[in-house]
Amino acid sequence: MGLNLHGVRAIYRFEMNRAFRTWAQSLIAPVLSTSLYFIVFGSAIGSRMGDIGGVDYGAYIIPGLLMLSLLSESISNASFGIYMPKWSGTIYELLSAPVNWVEVLLGYVGAAATKSLMVGALILATARVFVPYEIAHPVWMLGFLVLTAITFCLFGFLIGLWADSFQKLQIIPLLVVTPLTFLGGAFYSINMLPPFWQTVSLFNPVVYLISGLRWAFYGSADVHIGVSVGMTLMFMAACLAAVWWVFKTGYRIRR
Repeated sequence: MGLNLHGVRAIYRFEMNRAFRTWAQSLIAPVLSTSLYFIVFGSAIGSRMGDIGGVDYGAYIIPGLLMLSLLSESISNASFGIYMPKWSGTIYELLSAPVNWVEVLLGYVGAAATKSLMVGALILATARVFVPYEIAHPVWMLGFLVLTAITFCLFGFLIGLWADSFQKLQIIPLLVVTPLTFLGGAFYSINMLPPFWQTVSLFNPVVYLISGLRWAFYGSADVHIGVSVGMTLMFMAACLAAVWWVFKTGYRIRR
């Protein structure tokens, strides 16, 4: 049996249409929020700081701010997309439709990743207004952004399946992911920390994401790019395994 592309396309188009109906919240709001970071950290504070690794501070924080928005948008888009059918009861129509879990995943995660990457592109364009920057490895940057968006959309999809209230949709993004991003080198290099805290920071998974993206921008990073990509692929595999288990057992779906 082949892939049900019609079903995948229907889910994808439905999710994308929902995003465009709320374009101000889905696209404009995260760009405005990131612009405030550029104004405060890039212009106000960055003008008082020196270069980091030969990169102007305003340009240095671009990968961190881009990753902050990408992670939050990926998780939010994917979790809300699958939670709404659960909340409204239409999840049973989806489960009875001639689509398997792979096709459901392609539709929801594909749409969520597309929206996240659109926000990322807008943020890159907005950053150019505040600070000049160059991208040393544009193909690597695009590939790493796509890999990160897909991985954390999978993670958000799991959160949406797990949550049984709108409040629970926000617990992990607000209390876990955002703090880890701020402590993961978004606004500084972990090499600036004392040795003990450098070691502690390596247990923060977001460090590898920001470091990998920063390497794609400027050719230097706190962690080797191969390690960053490997850690991201491992997390993606873990999320895929968890989604397969949820659909196989019906956990939080059929009850």
